[in-house]
Amino acid sequence: MPRVSRIRAWLNANPLALDAAVALGALVCMVVGSFVRPGGPHGSTWGTRTPGALSLVLMVLGSLSLVHRRRAPVPVLAATGAVSLAELLSGEPRAPVAMCAAVALFTVAASTDRTTTWRVGLLTMTVLTAAAMLAGPLPWYAQENIAIFAWTGMAAAVGDAVRSRRAFVGAIRERAERAERTREEEARRRVAEERLRIARDLHDVVAHHIALVNVQAGVAAHVMDKRPDQAKEALYQVREASRSALGELRTTVGLLRQSGDPAAPREPAPGLDRLDELVGTFRAAGLTVSVGGPGPHGELPAAVDLAAYRIVQEALTNVHKHAGPGASAEVCVVRAAAALELTVLDGGPAGECRAERPPDDPTFHGGHGLLGMRERAVALGGTLATGPRPEGGFRVHAVLPFAGRPDGARLAAGGAGALGTPP
Repeated sequence: MPRVSRIRAWLNANPLALDAAVALGALVCMVVGSFVRPGGPHGSTWGTRTPGALSLVLMVLGSLSLVHRRRAPVPVLAATGAVSLAELLSGEPRAPVAMCAAVALFTVAASTDRTTTWRVGLLTMTVLTAAAMLAGPLPWYAQENIAIFAWTGMAAAVGDAVRSRRAFVGAIRERAERAERTREEEARRRVAEERLRIARDLHDVVAHHIALVNVQAGVAAHVMDKRPDQAKEALYQVREASRSALGELRTTVGLLRQSGDPAAPREPAPGLDRLDELVGTFRAAGLTVSVGGPGPHGELPAAVDLAAYRIVQEALTNVHKHAGPGASAEVCVVRAAAALELTVLDGGPAGECRAERPPDDPTFHGGHGLLGMRERAVALGGTLATGPRPEGGFRVHAVLPFAGRPDGARLAAGGAGALGTPP
């Protein structure tokens, strides 16, 4: 089998050599057939005969034409047809020169369309068969005349079948390649969505807890010598914030584990049921936070619950980082019939916009927090509005519908790739 494969590959790389081999084989078959005569003497089936010199020359010319059959199929068919027609009209003992015309007709049928095959095939069969029946030395119904019609007809039919099979195999291969490209594009899209989701969640976790650690560490360093009890409390808050950050990071990174890993996290995603715990961490860090509104009152869709928690977390983190000392924040959660409405207000310096702080600010994150909140809201078919308040401070307002976009749950929990913005 390897040797056959190598030979086939070499022939495909050298089509002229293959055509020369086909021409040589056709010449051998025609020469051997020219010495055989059907219906021999004394009732025998086969007899012998001696071909004329003209027949041998015509067979050689027809075979030489077949060397170029794939380069110019129609001209080669015309040349072999003319050679065959000359042999039929010569009056010499019949020789199978028409075999080269049959090979050329097969090539035309295999390399052109069906309409051309029908037209050229019918013309070739009609001309050669009519010449054999009307001008040949044998009766019109002789089997050699019928054989010309049969061989040319079969050559056209087989060539058309080969062409159809090649087209069918090519279509299947193209469809398989297109399906493979589609699968690869879908896989790349899902990978991009997952990367954005992980980056967004890591930003939410790290920005919140590291901000608390930074503030409490600064407080501890400031009061370490004069008020050691307060420094100890600040360090305790640093330890608790670090422990909480590590836990959430472990949960987020655990989502990357395969399903068979034994240590995969089983803790559910955070939601508004942990709002009091979240607010408590900010209060412990020195931020005055009040929670108003009637609250969610009842179970929320998982995607809405997670998005609401992350939006409140990021909004309070921004207040804690950017609103200045002595700032306060107010969180309002209202559940309507078809949506959840969130509002986070702070009373920091008027006109300050978190997304436009200078890049040299060590607490500046390039506006990724605001973009991440907006992505979460839009992924659910909702809206998010942010901006400074006329009376001072900053306002974050989000509306998260319960039945938003059909792919909202997947995007909110699995990435924001469809939105085309970074987390």
